[in-house]
Amino acid sequence: MEQKHYDACVRILRRELIPAFGCTEPIAIAYAAARARQTMGRMPERILVRCSGNILKNVKSVVVPATGGMRGVEAAAVIGTVGGDADSALEVLHAITDEHRRTAKRLLEQGVCKVALLETEAKLHLTVEMSAGNETALVELYGSHTGIVRIEKNGESVFSAARAEQDEGGGGEDSGDFLSFERIYEFAQTVQLEDVSALLDRQIEYNTKIAEYGLTHPCGSGIGAMLAACGNNVRTMARALPAAGSDARMSGCELPVVVNSGSGNQGMTVSLPVIAYARELGAGGEQLYRALCVSNLAAIYQKARIGRLSAYCGAVSAGAGAGAGIAYLLGGDAKQIAEVVSNTLANVAGIFCDGAKASCAAKIASSVEAALLAVGLAFQGCGFSAGEGIVQETPDATVQRVADIAREGMRETDEQILKIMIGA
Repeated sequence: MEQKHYDACVRILRRELIPAFGCTEPIAIAYAAARARQTMGRMPERILVRCSGNILKNVKSVVVPATGGMRGVEAAAVIGTVGGDADSALEVLHAITDEHRRTAKRLLEQGVCKVALLETEAKLHLTVEMSAGNETALVELYGSHTGIVRIEKNGESVFSAARAEQDEGGGGEDSGDFLSFERIYEFAQTVQLEDVSALLDRQIEYNTKIAEYGLTHPCGSGIGAMLAACGNNVRTMARALPAAGSDARMSGCELPVVVNSGSGNQGMTVSLPVIAYARELGAGGEQLYRALCVSNLAAIYQKARIGRLSAYCGAVSAGAGAGAGIAYLLGGDAKQIAEVVSNTLANVAGIFCDGAKASCAAKIASSVEAALLAVGLAFQGCGFSAGEGIVQETPDATVQRVADIAREGMRETDEQILKIMIGA
């Protein structure tokens, strides 16, 4: 593998596999609010949050962690303002106390925070404006969940960055544009484990812990626990573990996860089925690390083309990535790994995203089941041929066509979903 591509893969994994405390859209709001409060240097009297439609969609129904069950944009902004650690990025709410919760509840009851739809073409875009007396602060976030592009204090610029620098990794090689299934396989085969082991150890530890919590505590719709009760076999647990993690996370569980492509649900979906199969197969640590490189990069490869937020359900791309990692554990080569992803997309690419909420766990389970079916097809030399629906001549071309549908073709779908969700 060319050194520049190897180095880019390592940088991408380091950028994408980061811890997050709670669903990343409300956390992005809390983070921006904490930075605005830090900038102004005092508690605001008024807060105005403007969000893109996709952020509103993903915040509407999910519990904001550390709030004691609060939901919505206002709750995320106020708790971030009151007790958020602005220097902790996606773990901004890690140090919330009972006093913070009481203060946040009082401010919410006073109606200090208002929310408006931000008119923007971007899917991941928000601003937080604060004021107290004659003092003001503004923070603008664009393109990624921590991608701050503008900070102002009293109308004067404190910080600015080009939007392109924050959008999907900033373009170029670090955006994942160079990835292909051949390069993903080659990287997994040749990666020096010391370059990725710490990242992957954290992914294994954090995501396993929250999945186990979801299996043993009443969370969400209890999909993970229900699946696990159906039988303790690897195929069932490959679906149950990420579903249980999602059950816990959507319910506001105060455990961190390691995300993939800015999403904790995707981070769990892309890793936990691979971990389950590695345990079943008795795979060593090295095999698991290399398989997780395949699964994580296969998901990032798809999402780099789709975008972080869209009407396309990210559980599908993550499930396909998990299938690719499982195929690697089973001895699959680059061709079979690619066919697993293509076969999965041919089956469930039509699942749409209607925000973060309890039913995400069900979509995760369905996507992983489709990926396991795709693994079976690939290892039997079967699958879907070019010209059958959206399937193209190569799996790489199929990924691009699905990305075209998700990014461009589903724009109107995205608008209609948002209208339905907000009752417009």
